[in-house]
Amino acid sequence: MKRDIRIRGWVEAVAAAISAALFLLTLAWPAWIEALFGVDPDEHSGALEWAVVALAVCATILLSLLARAEWHRARTPRTP
Repeated sequence: MKRDIRIRGWVEAVAAAISAALFLLTLAWPAWIEALFGVDPDEHSGALEWAVVALAVCATILLSLLARAEWHRARTPRTP
């Protein structure tokens, strides 16, 4: 059985993986934002890091559910 997964499903799956990686990176190394960009917008309070974690986990869940729905759509047989 060949799956007919649209590009949308692949984009959602890749975006979910990227947001999950961002979530894990921020949990493991909270100061990566300051190290990469050379700025400290929250003045070491950690608020920006927790906002990134919250947004990334929400995006990961949403995009994973969308990609899962696309995968299931491709699995169901089409009736003429």
